[in-house]
Amino acid sequence: MRFWELLFSTLAAFFGVQTDKNRQRDFSTSSPLPFIVMGVILALFLVLALILLVNLVLNQQP
Repeated sequence: MRFWELLFSTLAAFFGVQTDKNRQRDFSTSSPLPFIVMGVILALFLVLALILLVNLVLNQQP
């Protein structure tokens, strides 16, 4: 599975939207490890982005 396919499949899982064709492709892979790793990376990115956003908003307070 290519990197972009893995990324888009994991993003689709984050939002809960996935075509049946892509779901079949994802479940036919031999190992779930790439999906787990990509999910952890995306979750960390989301948390860091939220922390950055909150800090930017709090620093804008007069």
